Amino acid sequence: MTTTPARPDISPADPRRVAAVQRRTLGVLTAAQITSGMGVAVSFTLSSVLVTRLSGSEAIGGLAGTATVLGAALLALPTARASGAGGRRTGLTLAYGCATLGCLVTVLAIAVGSWPLLLAGLVLFGGGSAGNLASRYSATDLSPAGHAARHLSWVVWAATVGSVAGPNLADPADQLGEELGLPAGAGPFALALLAFVLALGVITAGLRPDPLVLARSLTAPARGTGGAAGAEGGSAAAAGPAAAGPGARPAAEAPGAGSTAGTGDGTLRTAWRSLRESPAALRALIAIAVSHTAMVSIMSMTPIHLDHHGAAISVIGMVISLHIAGMYVLSPAVGWLADRAGRVPVLVLGMALLLVAAVLAGTAGEHGVPQVTAGLVLLGLGWSCGHVAGSAMLTEAVPLARRPAAQGLSDLVMNVCGATGTVVAGVVVQVMSYGVLGGAVAAGVAAVAVWLALGHRRPAGAA
Repeated sequence: MTTTPARPDISPADPRRVAAVQRRTLGVLTAAQITSGMGVAVSFTLSSVLVTRLSGSEAIGGLAGTATVLGAALLALPTARASGAGGRRTGLTLAYGCATLGCLVTVLAIAVGSWPLLLAGLVLFGGGSAGNLASRYSATDLSPAGHAARHLSWVVWAATVGSVAGPNLADPADQLGEELGLPAGAGPFALALLAFVLALGVITAGLRPDPLVLARSLTAPARGTGGAAGAEGGSAAAAGPAAAGPGARPAAEAPGAGSTAGTGDGTLRTAWRSLRESPAALRALIAIAVSHTAMVSIMSMTPIHLDHHGAAISVIGMVISLHIAGMYVLSPAVGWLADRAGRVPVLVLGMALLLVAAVLAGTAGEHGVPQVTAGLVLLGLGWSCGHVAGSAMLTEAVPLARRPAAQGLSDLVMNVCGATGTVVAGVVVQVMSYGVLGGAVAAGVAAVAVWLALGHRRPAGAA
């Protein structure tokens, strides 16, 4: 039996108080994203290099990225289920708590020289990414009509500070860790541990009232029930039926609303049904998954590629920092463009940027660090287009009552595809080359761009 969290005493007729809570929510999520983003980035910079050195295999080194992404995938539904049962604060606490535990395991693994244990720690470490992904949807629970995409993109942008600073802190953290008695390579994970603990504190103390619980309380009077259907709060729920978009049914009218909110299996069934009934939602999910797979595949192998050609840790950190800046810095502009030009045109633009990025990175010579850097920046920008526009398109294409299920499935599929991509990327680089990997990614995103463009022309106004 699920215990329903206490509802904040805020009336739907008091939009100023709701807006004040939303501003506070965005501020709290921003602070948590900065700290957790630093934790993810500072350790991801060296994780593949450390696994490669401990195992002696570049193919196994590629599993470092796979483990982190797989962890994020495995925690996507538990995080969503915890959010549905206890609010966003509960879900985010679960995700960041797993990441904190993962940091402890990785430090132990480095100390004993065990690459299998290191990979196990990186799976738990994926909770940081799962929490960051869930945060973007947390930002939309109380968004007014027409602002959900912008609020989502601002939370994505908030990861810029920590994510860009993180890789550049890897080397100093490693040196400081050694001075404090930690084994070589463990310092960055100790810093990540501190970052996730700070994120946990920010979420636990600051995310009050909980945005999802408040959205639930605001919509319950209109439905005449406080049951599970009320848990499906979103931007449309807070703003009224008009926010759901033209032709969208109110949540209370959605088939099966509230019947499966409390179980993972029910969430999956609801999500798959939504995709079957909405071609736009299916296109959005595929676009998100492909753009993420392309980005993770190339990014995970770039540190190994640069390290193989003698690049210093500081150089690798700078390249990854600029790549992450491409992912996040322009997110608000991407959100604005998606609102003005449409979701599918921005998705196609993202695929085009990913194509150019893969060609640039894959064709760089032995001393082509500037070209690899340019490719990685464009790789991040292409990912931003797919992530922001795809998330907005998916949310708008699904009835309100089914949105959390579809969003959770999207994160699951995105991360599973990303994990698979890093496995394949490691094998491709080991057996063939980094250049072949770039060519394969370029061909894949080009095909998806054509498919998106053709699908967009057939059903007018689908996006």
